[in-house]
Order: sequence, then C-alpha cells, then structure tokens
Amino acid sequence: MSEHFGAIASFLPLILLFVIFYFLLIRPQQAQQKKRKEMLSNLKKGDRVVSIGGIYGMLREVKEDVVVLRIADNINIKLARGGIERILGEEE
Repeated sequence: MSEHFGAIASFLPLILLFVIFYFLLIRPQQAQQKKRKEMLSNLKKGDRVVSIGGIYGMLREVKEDVVVLRIADNINIKLARGGIERILGEEE
C-alpha cells in the first residue's frame, strides 16, 4: 500500500504543475480566442475597425471571408476577415 502511495505522491507535483498551467495559460487563451471569434462573426457594415496592420477604417462590405474597408474618401481595400484586430467604440 505504501509503495502505491509513493508512486502517486511522486506524480503529485507534476499534476499540480499541469493544473497551474491550465488555469494561468491555457484557459485564458481559450477565452480570448472565443472572444475574438465572436467579434469577427459579429462584424457588420458601418463598423469602425482597426486592422492588425494598424489601418483604421469603416467596413463598407462584409462577406464570408473578406471585408472591404474604407480608409479614406473613395479609397477601399480588401482584407481577410481575420485581419481585423478590433471594433472601435463610439468615443474612439
């Protein structure tokens, strides 16, 4: 019985380390990915956004995988939907 307990006790630090990594690294990253996926799926025409490259503009067209971003008068660029970093609020 004590040999069995010794084997479990030797794995306890490894198990504890995994649990700590899960709550400090893996779980927050999964939540962040879920939030980003939700933001990208909710993009709509007229949203003011910033691209991953730092380009500010307004969405003129939103398709399945591509968005058209108006960056100035009569200047529109196509971006992959995943190239949008964030949606700007009213104050920005």
